[in-house]
Amino acid sequence: MAGVEPLRPEEMENYEEFAAGSIARMGFVLNSTKTMARRPEIRAALSNLFVTVMTKGTVDSGLKQMVAQVASVAAGCRYCQAHTAGSAHRAGVPAEKIEALYEFESSPLFNEAERAALRFGRDAAIQPNAVTPRHFEALREHFDDGEIVEITAAAATFGFLNRWNDTMGTELEDEPLEFASEHLAHGGWVAGKHG
Repeated sequence: MAGVEPLRPEEMENYEEFAAGSIARMGFVLNSTKTMARRPEIRAALSNLFVTVMTKGTVDSGLKQMVAQVASVAAGCRYCQAHTAGSAHRAGVPAEKIEALYEFESSPLFNEAERAALRFGRDAAIQPNAVTPRHFEALREHFDDGEIVEITAAAATFGFLNRWNDTMGTELEDEPLEFASEHLAHGGWVAGKHG
């Protein structure tokens, strides 16, 4: 059960406009943002940040979603793990690659640029932070400084979302729950309090 229940559509300010953007990106309206809608300025600010970080720039959006996925695994947020897995797939990442994300260091499905980004995202989410100068050296072999900012922003944005959703106990929507159950369970994923 969620710590604070999401608002129903009729209770939300500008629901049609808000829902249209979410449905276009995700196919549904997220329960996390329905809860944030109790303070529309917070929901709007986070929505703007999320769209900018995850869809703008030159780093592939599928890679950003995988960075968010490993950051969410490191943080332990099952809600965000389910969402980032499904979003990576919608961004064109094959399901077999998402299933292999737990073994990105050794899986032949990942190249060295992806490994550097994923290692960085994972280690940025660990507490205490485990990023060292070597992480930046590895990233610079494949990414420019602007792209490193994008990768950092993806991990950091999910730092907020991981805390929000795990604290609130946000209930997973059907689509990400089904995707994660099918593609992440082999790695130990369970919905837990988000089911």
